Amino acid sequence: MAPARVPDPDACRRLLAEHRVPPHIQRHSERVAWVARWLAEALRRHGAATVDPALVEAAALLHDIAKATCLGTLDNHAVEGGRLLRDLGYEAVAAAVERHVAIGAWDPEGPVTEAEILNYSDKRVLHEDLVGLAERFADLLVRYGGGRPEAERRIRENWAVARGLEAKLFARLPVGPEAVGAPLPTCPPGPCGSRPPTPGSPPGPRGSSSPCRPC
Repeated sequence: MAPARVPDPDACRRLLAEHRVPPHIQRHSERVAWVARWLAEALRRHGAATVDPALVEAAALLHDIAKATCLGTLDNHAVEGGRLLRDLGYEAVAAAVERHVAIGAWDPEGPVTEAEILNYSDKRVLHEDLVGLAERFADLLVRYGGGRPEAERRIRENWAVARGLEAKLFARLPVGPEAVGAPLPTCPPGPCGSRPPTPGSPPGPRGSSSPCRPC
């Protein structure tokens, strides 16, 4: 199988400029790409994924390429972004971009995918700030829920999925979600041997500054 066609970061930025993506959306996308690249490289370093960091970064930089043009319409900017990128020949990038709002079918026990990393990374960035899921979704409920029960239901469903993705990703890493962006430690095995850390367990033993989590 031929390798996926993936634009490099400079090519992604040129595409954003060509499609007149507003600067604030570009800044948000840069931050999402930073989170996504960190996750992809961390997972590969720990042997937990065969994802392509370059593909993840490109999809993150381009995930909102159609957002501005969809504002005020009934169009889904994730679907429209995927269509645009597929028309440009970036099939693998499009496949991840079109799932960045709603991931659709996913396997909590299966291999990590680029779409899962992108979907989760986008949920960790509020405007240009790295935040936790609770803060991100509280903002989404205010901005897009608007007291509309159906909209709020969809947002809360996506929140539940994001928590599941977070558990899946960080069960494969020796650190928790709070460590995103930090240098990865080389953690010694826990008392239970090679079993991965329990998702949500606290960072390090009580009184320790170690970011490594016990099993």
